[in-house]
Amino acid sequence: MAYRVDFVADVHKQLRGLTAGQRALVFEAIEKQLRHEPFAETRNRKPLRPNPIASWELRVREIRIFYEAVPEEHDRVRILAIGTKEGNIVMIGGKEILL
Repeated sequence: MAYRVDFVADVHKQLRGLTAGQRALVFEAIEKQLRHEPFAETRNRKPLRPNPIASWELRVREIRIFYEAVPEEHDRVRILAIGTKEGNIVMIGGKEILL
């Protein structure tokens, strides 16, 4: 079963803050990693401890894609935020985020 992927409005702004190469990595990762079995834990895809951002994280190099299941629909994934991580610092939309 292929999952449908939605983006919340703020993600479009966050994508504009990435380089063209990073955006290409994001869309490639979403297609490969989140269209099928987005909730199977892997080396780069894992559930997160409770936090204000999202319940799942997909790592692609320095990029972090934060997402969740859409409760009303079992075949839909919602991308909530996209940012970068350097060391222990996660930046989303130009702001440091504490997870």
